[in-house]
Amino acid sequence: MDKSAYHGNRHLKRTDIAIEFTPENVREFAKCSRDPIYFIERYVKIINVDQGLVNFIPFDYQKNVITTSVANRFVICKMPRQCGKTTAIVGLMLWYVLFNEEYSIAILAHKLTQAQEIMSRIQLAYENLPKWLQRSIIEWNKRNIELENKSKIIASSTTASGARGGSYNLVYLDEFAFVPNNMQEKFFSATYPVISSGKTTKVLITSTPNGLNLFYKMWRDSELGRNDYKRISIHWSETPGRDEKWKEETIRNTSVEQFRVEFETDFVGSSATLIHPDVLRALVYEKPIAIHSDTRIYQEPIKDHVYFATVDVARGLGNDYSAFSIFDCTSVPYQIVATYRSNDIAPLLLPAIIKSALEKYNNSYVLIETNDIGQQVADILHYDLEYENLLTTATDERSGVQILTSGFGQTVKLGLRTTKQTKRFGCSNLKSLIENQKLILNDEITIYELMRFIAVNNSYEAEDGNDDTVMCCVMFAWITQQNYFKDLTNIDIRKLLQQEKQPEIDDETVLFFVSSEEFVDEANTVFSVNNDKWLMFPS
Repeated sequence: MDKSAYHGNRHLKRTDIAIEFTPENVREFAKCSRDPIYFIERYVKIINVDQGLVNFIPFDYQKNVITTSVANRFVICKMPRQCGKTTAIVGLMLWYVLFNEEYSIAILAHKLTQAQEIMSRIQLAYENLPKWLQRSIIEWNKRNIELENKSKIIASSTTASGARGGSYNLVYLDEFAFVPNNMQEKFFSATYPVISSGKTTKVLITSTPNGLNLFYKMWRDSELGRNDYKRISIHWSETPGRDEKWKEETIRNTSVEQFRVEFETDFVGSSATLIHPDVLRALVYEKPIAIHSDTRIYQEPIKDHVYFATVDVARGLGNDYSAFSIFDCTSVPYQIVATYRSNDIAPLLLPAIIKSALEKYNNSYVLIETNDIGQQVADILHYDLEYENLLTTATDERSGVQILTSGFGQTVKLGLRTTKQTKRFGCSNLKSLIENQKLILNDEITIYELMRFIAVNNSYEAEDGNDDTVMCCVMFAWITQQNYFKDLTNIDIRKLLQQEKQPEIDDETVLFFVSSEEFVDEANTVFSVNNDKWLMFPS
Protein backbone atom coordinates (compact mmCIF):
# COMPACT_ATOMS: atom_id res chain seq x y z
CA MET A 1 0.00 0.00 0.00
CA ASP A 2 1.30 3.47 -0.97
CA LYS A 3 1.66 5.34 2.34
CA SER A 4 2.03 8.66 0.53
CA ALA A 5 -1.45 8.33 -1.01
CA TYR A 6 -4.37 10.43 0.19
CA HIS A 7 -6.96 8.09 1.79
CA GLY A 8 -5.69 5.19 -0.29
CA ASN A 9 -5.96 7.06 -3.62
CA ARG A 10 -2.54 6.52 -5.17
CA HIS A 11 -3.18 9.35 -7.65
CA LEU A 12 -3.22 11.95 -4.83
CA LYS A 13 -0.65 12.83 -2.19
CA ARG A 14 -1.08 13.56 1.51
CA THR A 15 -0.23 16.90 3.07
CA ASP A 16 2.94 15.59 4.76
CA ILE A 17 4.55 14.26 1.58
CA ALA A 18 7.42 16.25 0.06
CA ILE A 19 8.30 16.08 -3.64
CA GLU A 20 11.83 16.80 -4.83
CA PHE A 21 11.81 19.11 -7.87
CA THR A 22 14.31 18.70 -10.68
CA PRO A 23 15.56 21.83 -12.50
CA GLU A 24 13.27 20.84 -15.39
CA ASN A 25 10.29 20.57 -12.99
CA VAL A 26 11.02 24.08 -11.71
CA ARG A 27 11.14 25.50 -15.25
CA GLU A 28 7.93 23.71 -16.23
CA PHE A 29 6.12 24.79 -13.08
CA ALA A 30 7.04 28.42 -13.72
CA LYS A 31 6.02 28.20 -17.36
CA CYS A 32 2.68 26.59 -16.50
CA SER A 33 1.96 29.23 -13.86
CA ARG A 34 2.35 32.00 -16.46
CA ASP A 35 0.42 30.43 -19.35
CA PRO A 36 -2.87 28.53 -18.83
CA ILE A 37 -3.00 27.37 -22.46
CA TYR A 38 0.47 25.84 -22.19
CA PHE A 39 -0.45 24.12 -18.92
CA ILE A 40 -3.72 22.75 -20.31
CA GLU A 41 -2.31 21.46 -23.60
CA ARG A 42 0.66 19.79 -21.93
CA TYR A 43 -0.75 18.40 -18.68
CA VAL A 44 -4.57 18.29 -18.57
CA LYS A 45 -6.13 14.98 -19.55
CA ILE A 46 -9.75 14.17 -20.43
CA ILE A 47 -11.78 11.12 -21.32
CA ASN A 48 -12.43 10.80 -25.06
CA VAL A 49 -15.45 8.64 -25.91
CA ASP A 50 -13.43 6.78 -28.58
CA GLN A 51 -9.84 6.97 -27.36
CA GLY A 52 -10.14 6.91 -23.57
CA LEU A 53 -7.75 9.05 -21.51
CA VAL A 54 -6.06 11.61 -23.78
CA ASN A 55 -4.37 15.01 -23.57
CA PHE A 56 -6.80 17.91 -23.95
CA ILE A 57 -5.86 20.03 -26.97
CA PRO A 58 -8.32 22.97 -26.97
CA PHE A 59 -9.82 24.35 -30.17
CA ASP A 60 -9.27 28.01 -31.01
CA TYR A 61 -12.66 29.05 -29.59
CA GLN A 62 -11.93 27.17 -26.36
CA LYS A 63 -8.62 29.01 -26.09
CA ASN A 64 -10.53 32.26 -26.59
CA VAL A 65 -12.85 31.41 -23.68
CA ILE A 66 -9.84 30.70 -21.45
CA THR A 67 -7.78 33.79 -22.35
CA THR A 68 -10.81 36.12 -22.26
CA SER A 69 -11.78 34.82 -18.82
CA VAL A 70 -8.27 35.42 -17.52
CA ALA A 71 -8.19 38.97 -18.90
CA ASN A 72 -11.68 40.09 -17.78
CA ARG A 73 -13.68 40.11 -14.54
CA PHE A 74 -17.07 39.50 -16.16
CA VAL A 75 -17.52 37.12 -19.11
CA ILE A 76 -20.73 35.78 -20.62
CA CYS A 77 -20.61 33.01 -23.25
CA LYS A 78 -23.42 32.05 -25.63
CA MET A 79 -22.52 28.55 -26.76
CA PRO A 80 -24.06 25.68 -28.73
CA ARG A 81 -24.61 22.20 -27.37
CA GLN A 82 -21.73 19.74 -27.15
CA CYS A 83 -18.98 22.19 -28.10
CA GLY A 84 -16.61 21.31 -25.25
CA LYS A 85 -17.24 24.40 -23.15
CA THR A 86 -17.12 22.50 -19.86
CA THR A 87 -13.78 20.91 -20.72
CA ALA A 88 -12.20 24.29 -21.35
CA ILE A 89 -13.57 25.68 -18.07
CA VAL A 90 -12.29 22.61 -16.18
CA GLY A 91 -8.75 23.30 -17.42
CA LEU A 92 -9.05 26.98 -16.49
CA MET A 93 -10.30 26.28 -12.95
CA LEU A 94 -7.58 23.70 -12.39
CA TRP A 95 -4.96 26.26 -13.44
CA TYR A 96 -6.33 28.86 -11.05
CA VAL A 97 -6.27 26.69 -7.92
CA LEU A 98 -2.88 25.13 -8.65
CA PHE A 99 -0.95 28.31 -9.26
CA ASN A 100 -2.64 30.74 -6.84
CA GLU A 101 -2.62 30.79 -3.06
CA GLU A 102 -6.01 30.88 -1.28
CA TYR A 103 -7.98 31.01 -4.55
CA SER A 104 -11.65 30.03 -4.12
CA ILE A 105 -14.00 28.92 -6.92
CA ALA A 106 -17.75 28.28 -6.81
CA ILE A 107 -19.20 26.00 -9.50
CA LEU A 108 -22.93 26.66 -9.72
CA ALA A 109 -25.14 24.74 -12.16
CA HIS A 110 -28.89 24.60 -12.66
CA LYS A 111 -28.83 21.18 -10.96
CA LEU A 112 -26.53 19.94 -8.22
CA THR A 113 -25.78 16.77 -10.19
CA GLN A 114 -24.48 18.88 -13.07
CA ALA A 115 -22.21 20.86 -10.73
CA GLN A 116 -20.90 17.59 -9.29
CA GLU A 117 -20.28 16.28 -12.81
CA ILE A 118 -18.07 19.30 -13.51
CA MET A 119 -16.30 18.71 -10.19
CA SER A 120 -15.67 15.07 -11.14
CA ARG A 121 -13.98 16.21 -14.38
CA ILE A 122 -11.71 18.52 -12.41
CA GLN A 123 -10.85 15.65 -10.06
CA LEU A 124 -10.11 13.31 -12.99
CA ALA A 125 -7.79 15.87 -14.56
CA TYR A 126 -6.12 16.55 -11.21
CA GLU A 127 -5.51 12.87 -10.47
CA ASN A 128 -3.70 12.52 -13.79
CA LEU A 129 -1.30 15.41 -13.22
CA PRO A 130 2.31 14.51 -12.45
CA LYS A 131 2.90 14.47 -8.68
CA TRP A 132 5.35 17.39 -8.85
CA LEU A 133 2.57 19.58 -10.28
CA GLN A 134 0.02 18.55 -7.68
CA ARG A 135 -0.62 20.22 -4.35
CA SER A 136 -1.29 18.01 -1.36
CA ILE A 137 -4.93 17.33 -0.53
CA ILE A 138 -6.75 18.65 2.54
CA GLU A 139 -10.34 17.84 1.45
CA TRP A 140 -11.57 15.78 -1.50
CA ASN A 141 -15.20 14.79 -2.13
CA LYS A 142 -18.01 15.25 -4.63
CA ARG A 143 -18.76 18.81 -3.56
CA ASN A 144 -15.50 20.14 -2.14
CA ILE A 145 -11.83 20.25 -2.98
CA GLU A 146 -9.25 21.99 -0.80
CA LEU A 147 -5.52 21.99 -1.46
CA GLU A 148 -2.53 22.64 0.80
CA ASN A 149 -2.15 26.14 -0.69
CA LYS A 150 -5.62 26.90 0.78
CA SER A 151 -7.20 27.09 -2.67
CA LYS A 152 -10.58 25.43 -2.87
CA ILE A 153 -13.48 24.58 -5.20
CA ILE A 154 -17.10 24.01 -4.18
CA ALA A 155 -19.94 22.59 -6.28
CA SER A 156 -23.55 23.64 -5.69
CA SER A 157 -26.81 24.36 -7.47
CA THR A 158 -27.66 27.88 -8.61
CA THR A 159 -29.96 28.86 -5.78
CA ALA A 160 -30.21 31.95 -3.63
CA SER A 161 -28.04 30.21 -1.02
CA GLY A 162 -25.69 28.53 -3.50
CA ALA A 163 -22.74 30.86 -2.77
CA ARG A 164 -24.08 32.61 0.32
CA GLY A 165 -21.65 33.05 3.16
CA GLY A 166 -18.55 32.41 1.05
CA SER A 167 -15.92 34.66 -0.45
CA TYR A 168 -14.92 33.64 -3.95
CA ASN A 169 -12.36 34.69 -6.53
CA LEU A 170 -14.32 33.06 -9.35
CA VAL A 171 -18.03 32.26 -9.61
CA TYR A 172 -18.83 29.99 -12.54
CA LEU A 173 -22.48 29.71 -13.64
CA ASP A 174 -23.05 26.74 -15.93
CA GLU A 175 -26.11 26.65 -18.25
CA PHE A 176 -27.47 29.69 -16.46
CA ALA A 177 -30.35 30.16 -18.95
CA PHE A 178 -31.88 26.90 -17.69
CA VAL A 179 -32.09 27.99 -14.06
CA PRO A 180 -35.75 28.83 -13.29
CA ASN A 181 -36.42 32.52 -13.82
CA ASN A 182 -37.41 33.28 -10.24
CA MET A 183 -34.27 31.53 -8.97
CA GLN A 184 -32.07 33.52 -11.37
CA GLU A 185 -33.25 36.75 -9.78
CA LYS A 186 -32.98 35.47 -6.21
CA PHE A 187 -29.50 34.11 -6.89
CA PHE A 188 -28.13 37.41 -8.14
CA SER A 189 -29.77 39.43 -5.37
CA ALA A 190 -28.19 37.08 -2.80
CA THR A 191 -24.84 36.49 -4.51
CA TYR A 192 -23.88 39.80 -6.05
CA PRO A 193 -22.87 41.23 -2.64
CA VAL A 194 -20.40 38.33 -2.47
CA ILE A 195 -19.08 39.24 -5.91
CA SER A 196 -18.88 42.97 -5.34
CA SER A 197 -17.15 42.54 -1.97
CA GLY A 198 -13.85 42.05 -3.83
CA LYS A 199 -12.41 44.22 -6.59
CA THR A 200 -11.06 41.26 -8.56
CA THR A 201 -13.78 38.62 -8.14
CA LYS A 202 -14.63 37.12 -11.53
CA VAL A 203 -17.97 35.93 -12.88
CA LEU A 204 -18.00 33.50 -15.78
CA ILE A 205 -21.37 32.57 -17.29
CA THR A 206 -21.83 29.96 -20.01
CA SER A 207 -25.11 28.75 -21.48
CA THR A 208 -27.13 27.76 -24.48
CA PRO A 209 -30.06 30.20 -24.87
CA ASN A 210 -33.38 29.23 -23.35
CA GLY A 211 -35.92 31.90 -24.20
CA LEU A 212 -36.01 35.55 -23.16
CA ASN A 213 -34.94 35.35 -19.53
CA LEU A 214 -32.23 36.91 -17.35
CA PHE A 215 -29.47 35.32 -19.43
CA TYR A 216 -30.90 37.05 -22.51
CA LYS A 217 -31.21 40.32 -20.62
CA MET A 218 -27.59 40.19 -19.46
CA TRP A 219 -26.43 39.36 -22.99
CA ARG A 220 -28.54 42.17 -24.47
CA ASP A 221 -27.33 44.65 -21.84
CA SER A 222 -23.76 43.73 -22.75
CA GLU A 223 -24.50 44.45 -26.42
CA LEU A 224 -25.86 47.87 -25.45
CA GLY A 225 -22.96 48.65 -23.13
CA ARG A 226 -25.15 48.58 -20.04
CA ASN A 227 -23.06 46.11 -18.06
CA ASP A 228 -19.40 45.10 -17.88
CA TYR A 229 -19.70 41.59 -19.32
CA LYS A 230 -17.37 40.64 -22.16
CA ARG A 231 -19.34 38.58 -24.70
CA ILE A 232 -18.21 35.40 -26.39
CA SER A 233 -20.46 33.85 -29.03
CA ILE A 234 -19.54 30.50 -30.53
CA HIS A 235 -21.09 29.20 -33.75
CA TRP A 236 -21.73 25.52 -34.28
CA SER A 237 -19.51 25.48 -37.40
CA GLU A 238 -16.44 26.32 -35.27
CA THR A 239 -16.52 22.79 -33.85
CA PRO A 240 -14.50 20.44 -36.09
CA GLY A 241 -16.64 17.87 -37.88
CA ARG A 242 -19.74 20.06 -38.04
CA ASP A 243 -20.60 21.06 -41.60
CA GLU A 244 -23.74 21.61 -43.70
CA LYS A 245 -24.27 17.87 -44.02
CA TRP A 246 -24.14 17.54 -40.23
CA LYS A 247 -26.57 20.46 -39.93
CA GLU A 248 -29.09 18.88 -42.32
CA GLU A 249 -28.87 15.55 -40.50
CA THR A 250 -29.34 17.21 -37.08
CA ILE A 251 -32.37 19.20 -38.25
CA ARG A 252 -33.85 16.08 -39.83
CA ASN A 253 -33.58 14.25 -36.50
CA THR A 254 -34.78 17.19 -34.34
CA SER A 255 -36.41 20.35 -35.75
CA VAL A 256 -35.47 23.68 -37.27
CA GLU A 257 -36.49 25.58 -34.12
CA GLN A 258 -34.52 23.25 -31.86
CA PHE A 259 -31.45 23.66 -34.08
CA ARG A 260 -31.84 27.46 -33.99
CA VAL A 261 -31.77 27.45 -30.21
CA GLU A 262 -29.29 24.69 -29.40
CA PHE A 263 -26.75 25.23 -32.20
CA GLU A 264 -27.39 28.60 -33.85
CA THR A 265 -27.78 29.94 -30.27
CA ASP A 266 -30.68 32.19 -31.25
CA PHE A 267 -32.75 33.75 -28.50
CA VAL A 268 -36.12 32.33 -29.51
CA GLY A 269 -38.87 33.59 -27.22
CA SER A 270 -41.79 31.49 -26.11
CA SER A 271 -44.63 31.42 -28.62
CA ALA A 272 -46.98 31.80 -25.64
CA THR A 273 -45.89 35.32 -24.66
CA LEU A 274 -48.53 38.03 -24.90
CA ILE A 275 -46.21 40.22 -26.98
CA HIS A 276 -44.64 38.75 -30.12
CA PRO A 277 -41.05 37.56 -29.39
CA ASP A 278 -39.62 39.68 -32.22
CA VAL A 279 -41.17 42.78 -30.66
CA LEU A 280 -39.90 41.80 -27.20
CA ARG A 281 -36.35 41.40 -28.48
CA ALA A 282 -36.50 44.89 -29.97
CA LEU A 283 -37.57 46.59 -26.72
CA VAL A 284 -34.84 48.71 -25.17
CA TYR A 285 -35.10 50.11 -21.68
CA GLU A 286 -33.74 53.49 -20.63
CA LYS A 287 -31.61 54.42 -17.67
CA PRO A 288 -33.77 56.33 -15.16
CA ILE A 289 -32.87 60.00 -14.79
CA ALA A 290 -33.32 59.54 -11.04
CA ILE A 291 -33.96 56.73 -8.56
CA HIS A 292 -35.49 57.50 -5.18
CA SER A 293 -35.65 54.35 -3.06
CA ASP A 294 -38.19 52.17 -4.92
CA THR A 295 -39.24 54.89 -7.40
CA ARG A 296 -37.65 55.18 -10.84
CA ILE A 297 -38.06 58.49 -12.72
CA TYR A 298 -37.79 58.54 -16.52
CA GLN A 299 -39.18 62.00 -17.23
CA GLU A 300 -39.85 64.98 -15.00
CA PRO A 301 -43.44 66.31 -15.04
CA ILE A 302 -44.27 68.80 -17.78
CA LYS A 303 -46.74 71.62 -17.23
CA ASP A 304 -50.20 71.06 -18.79
CA HIS A 305 -49.44 67.41 -19.65
CA VAL A 306 -52.07 64.81 -18.79
CA TYR A 307 -50.92 61.85 -16.69
CA PHE A 308 -52.62 58.60 -15.72
CA ALA A 309 -51.38 56.12 -13.12
CA THR A 310 -52.36 52.53 -12.37
CA VAL A 311 -51.71 50.73 -9.08
CA ASP A 312 -51.36 47.02 -8.28
CA VAL A 313 -51.36 46.39 -4.53
CA ALA A 314 -49.71 43.52 -2.61
CA ARG A 315 -49.68 42.74 1.10
CA GLY A 316 -46.05 43.77 1.72
CA LEU A 317 -44.95 40.35 2.95
CA GLY A 318 -41.88 39.99 0.74
CA ASN A 319 -43.52 38.00 -2.06
CA ASP A 320 -45.60 39.95 -4.60
CA TYR A 321 -44.85 43.60 -5.20
CA SER A 322 -46.96 46.68 -4.75
CA ALA A 323 -46.38 48.64 -7.93
CA PHE A 324 -47.59 51.67 -9.78
CA SER A 325 -46.71 53.19 -13.14
CA ILE A 326 -47.38 56.74 -14.30
CA PHE A 327 -48.06 57.31 -18.00
CA ASP A 328 -47.91 60.53 -20.03
CA CYS A 329 -51.14 60.49 -22.04
CA THR A 330 -50.88 63.94 -23.60
CA SER A 331 -50.19 62.48 -27.04
CA VAL A 332 -49.53 59.19 -28.77
CA PRO A 333 -47.33 57.27 -28.29
CA TYR A 334 -47.99 57.12 -24.58
CA GLN A 335 -44.96 56.58 -22.41
CA ILE A 336 -44.01 55.57 -18.89
CA VAL A 337 -42.59 58.51 -16.96
CA ALA A 338 -42.20 56.92 -13.52
CA THR A 339 -42.57 53.54 -11.78
CA TYR A 340 -42.67 52.28 -8.21
CA ARG A 341 -42.12 48.70 -7.01
CA SER A 342 -41.69 47.31 -3.50
CA ASN A 343 -42.45 43.96 -1.88
CA ASP A 344 -42.16 45.12 1.72
CA ILE A 345 -44.20 48.33 1.82
CA ALA A 346 -47.16 48.07 4.19
CA PRO A 347 -50.51 48.76 2.46
CA LEU A 348 -51.28 51.39 5.11
CA LEU A 349 -48.19 53.36 4.09
CA LEU A 350 -48.62 53.00 0.32
CA PRO A 351 -51.37 55.64 -0.17
CA ALA A 352 -49.09 58.46 1.05
CA ILE A 353 -46.38 57.37 -1.42
CA ILE A 354 -48.92 57.22 -4.24
CA LYS A 355 -50.31 60.67 -3.42
CA SER A 356 -46.87 62.25 -3.26
CA ALA A 357 -45.96 60.89 -6.71
CA LEU A 358 -49.30 61.76 -8.32
CA GLU A 359 -49.27 65.34 -7.05
CA LYS A 360 -45.87 65.81 -8.61
CA TYR A 361 -47.27 64.73 -11.98
CA ASN A 362 -49.95 67.42 -12.25
CA ASN A 363 -52.32 65.59 -9.88
CA SER A 364 -52.37 62.56 -12.15
CA TYR A 365 -55.53 60.51 -12.58
CA VAL A 366 -55.13 57.14 -10.87
CA LEU A 367 -56.87 53.75 -11.09
CA ILE A 368 -56.29 51.23 -8.29
CA GLU A 369 -56.89 47.49 -8.61
CA THR A 370 -59.20 46.62 -5.70
CA ASN A 371 -59.49 42.82 -5.77
CA ASP A 372 -57.76 42.34 -2.43
CA ILE A 373 -56.04 44.79 -0.13
CA GLY A 374 -56.23 47.42 -2.89
CA GLN A 375 -59.69 48.48 -1.69
CA GLN A 376 -58.17 49.62 1.59
CA VAL A 377 -55.51 51.62 -0.28
CA ALA A 378 -58.16 53.29 -2.47
CA ASP A 379 -60.30 54.16 0.56
CA ILE A 380 -57.39 55.74 2.43
CA LEU A 381 -56.29 57.69 -0.63
CA HIS A 382 -59.80 59.04 -1.21
CA TYR A 383 -61.36 59.47 2.21
CA ASP A 384 -58.35 60.05 4.50
CA LEU A 385 -55.91 61.80 2.17
CA GLU A 386 -58.70 63.41 0.12
CA TYR A 387 -57.05 62.82 -3.23
CA GLU A 388 -59.53 64.01 -5.87
CA ASN A 389 -58.40 62.41 -9.13
CA LEU A 390 -59.07 58.83 -8.07
CA LEU A 391 -60.81 57.05 -10.94
CA THR A 392 -64.00 55.07 -10.38
CA THR A 393 -65.87 52.31 -12.19
CA ALA A 394 -69.44 51.14 -12.57
CA THR A 395 -71.22 48.23 -14.21
CA ASP A 396 -72.91 49.14 -17.48
CA GLU A 397 -76.62 48.23 -17.23
CA ARG A 398 -76.92 47.10 -20.84
CA SER A 399 -73.74 45.12 -21.33
CA GLY A 400 -72.98 44.11 -17.74
CA VAL A 401 -69.29 45.05 -18.13
CA GLN A 402 -67.25 47.44 -16.00
CA ILE A 403 -66.69 50.92 -17.38
CA LEU A 404 -64.64 53.90 -16.29
CA THR A 405 -66.83 56.67 -14.87
CA SER A 406 -66.71 60.17 -13.50
CA GLY A 407 -68.28 61.22 -10.22
CA PHE A 408 -69.87 59.03 -7.54
CA GLY A 409 -73.16 57.29 -6.93
CA GLN A 410 -74.68 54.16 -5.47
CA THR A 411 -73.40 51.93 -8.28
CA VAL A 412 -70.02 53.64 -8.62
CA LYS A 413 -66.97 52.11 -6.91
CA LEU A 414 -63.48 53.33 -6.22
CA GLY A 415 -60.87 51.67 -8.43
CA LEU A 416 -61.20 48.65 -10.67
CA ARG A 417 -62.06 45.10 -9.69
CA THR A 418 -60.09 43.00 -12.15
CA THR A 419 -62.15 40.21 -13.69
CA LYS A 420 -61.36 37.69 -16.42
CA GLN A 421 -63.14 40.00 -18.84
CA THR A 422 -61.29 43.19 -17.90
CA LYS A 423 -57.96 41.36 -17.89
CA ARG A 424 -58.69 39.85 -21.31
CA PHE A 425 -59.57 43.25 -22.77
CA GLY A 426 -56.57 44.85 -21.07
CA CYS A 427 -54.16 42.22 -22.38
CA SER A 428 -55.56 42.50 -25.90
CA ASN A 429 -55.27 46.30 -25.84
CA LEU A 430 -51.75 46.15 -24.38
CA LYS A 431 -50.61 43.83 -27.15
CA SER A 432 -52.03 46.23 -29.75
CA LEU A 433 -50.45 49.29 -28.12
CA ILE A 434 -46.96 47.78 -27.86
CA GLU A 435 -46.84 45.98 -31.19
CA ASN A 436 -48.11 49.10 -32.99
CA GLN A 437 -45.62 51.31 -31.11
CA LYS A 438 -48.33 53.36 -29.39
CA LEU A 439 -46.87 52.77 -25.94
CA ILE A 440 -43.19 53.39 -25.19
CA LEU A 441 -41.92 50.84 -22.68
CA ASN A 442 -38.72 52.23 -21.26
CA ASP A 443 -38.72 50.57 -17.84
CA GLU A 444 -36.27 47.69 -17.36
CA ILE A 445 -38.39 45.75 -14.86
CA THR A 446 -41.56 46.06 -16.95
CA ILE A 447 -39.82 44.80 -20.09
CA TYR A 448 -38.26 41.91 -18.19
CA GLU A 449 -41.62 40.87 -16.72
CA LEU A 450 -43.25 41.07 -20.17
CA MET A 451 -40.73 38.54 -21.50
CA ARG A 452 -42.20 35.97 -19.10
CA PHE A 453 -45.84 37.02 -19.34
CA ILE A 454 -47.37 34.00 -21.06
CA ALA A 455 -50.70 32.33 -21.80
CA VAL A 456 -51.86 30.07 -18.95
CA ASN A 457 -55.35 28.52 -18.82
CA ASN A 458 -56.98 31.00 -21.21
CA SER A 459 -55.39 33.97 -19.46
CA TYR A 460 -51.96 35.54 -19.09
CA GLU A 461 -49.64 35.55 -16.11
CA ALA A 462 -45.97 35.32 -15.17
CA GLU A 463 -44.32 32.07 -16.23
CA ASP A 464 -42.67 32.23 -12.83
CA GLY A 465 -41.77 35.17 -10.66
CA ASN A 466 -43.78 38.40 -10.65
CA ASP A 467 -45.93 40.33 -13.13
CA ASP A 468 -46.95 43.31 -11.00
CA THR A 469 -45.56 46.05 -13.28
CA VAL A 470 -47.07 44.29 -16.31
CA MET A 471 -50.47 44.29 -14.62
CA CYS A 472 -50.14 48.06 -14.20
CA CYS A 473 -49.70 48.21 -17.99
CA VAL A 474 -52.67 45.87 -18.53
CA MET A 475 -54.88 48.16 -16.43
CA PHE A 476 -53.63 51.19 -18.34
CA ALA A 477 -54.36 49.49 -21.67
CA TRP A 478 -57.89 48.79 -20.43
CA ILE A 479 -58.28 52.47 -19.54
CA THR A 480 -57.29 53.67 -23.03
CA GLN A 481 -60.41 52.11 -24.58
CA GLN A 482 -62.79 53.72 -22.10
CA ASN A 483 -64.94 56.63 -23.25
CA TYR A 484 -64.13 58.65 -20.14
CA PHE A 485 -60.40 58.39 -20.95
CA LYS A 486 -61.06 59.50 -24.53
CA ASP A 487 -63.02 62.50 -23.26
CA LEU A 488 -60.23 63.52 -20.90
CA THR A 489 -57.40 63.12 -23.41
CA ASN A 490 -59.22 63.66 -26.71
CA ILE A 491 -57.47 60.50 -27.97
CA ASP A 492 -59.26 57.51 -29.51
CA ILE A 493 -56.47 54.99 -29.98
CA ARG A 494 -58.67 52.54 -31.89
CA LYS A 495 -59.69 55.19 -34.41
CA LEU A 496 -56.07 56.32 -34.69
CA LEU A 497 -54.89 52.78 -35.44
CA GLN A 498 -57.68 52.31 -37.99
CA GLN A 499 -56.68 55.50 -39.78
CA GLU A 500 -53.05 54.41 -39.91
CA LYS A 501 -53.92 50.91 -41.14
CA GLN A 502 -56.50 52.06 -43.73
CA PRO A 503 -53.96 52.28 -46.62
CA GLU A 504 -52.93 48.66 -45.93
CA ILE A 505 -56.57 47.61 -45.81
CA ASP A 506 -57.24 49.38 -49.12
CA ASP A 507 -54.21 47.71 -50.72
CA GLU A 508 -55.48 44.28 -49.67
CA THR A 509 -59.03 44.86 -50.94
CA VAL A 510 -60.11 42.26 -53.50
CA LEU A 511 -62.70 42.94 -56.23
CA PHE A 512 -64.99 40.25 -57.57
CA PHE A 513 -67.29 40.50 -60.61
CA VAL A 514 -70.95 39.94 -59.70
CA SER A 515 -73.61 38.91 -62.21
CA SER A 516 -77.10 40.38 -61.87
CA GLU A 517 -78.45 37.04 -60.67
CA GLU A 518 -76.00 36.69 -57.75
CA PHE A 519 -77.05 37.55 -54.20
CA VAL A 520 -75.12 40.42 -52.58
CA ASP A 521 -75.11 40.76 -48.79
CA GLU A 522 -76.12 44.21 -47.55
CA ALA A 523 -72.83 44.58 -45.62
CA ASN A 524 -70.79 44.44 -48.84
CA THR A 525 -70.28 47.29 -51.29
CA VAL A 526 -71.43 47.10 -54.92
CA PHE A 527 -70.30 49.62 -57.50
CA SER A 528 -70.26 49.87 -61.32
CA VAL A 529 -67.36 50.08 -63.76
CA ASN A 530 -68.27 50.20 -67.46
CA ASN A 531 -71.81 49.09 -66.59
CA ASP A 532 -70.47 45.92 -64.90
CA LYS A 533 -71.24 45.24 -61.22
CA TRP A 534 -68.36 44.56 -58.82
CA LEU A 535 -68.41 43.41 -55.19
CA MET A 536 -65.70 44.70 -52.82
CA PHE A 537 -64.67 43.11 -49.53
CA PRO A 538 -61.36 42.68 -47.63
CA SER A 539 -59.18 39.72 -48.57
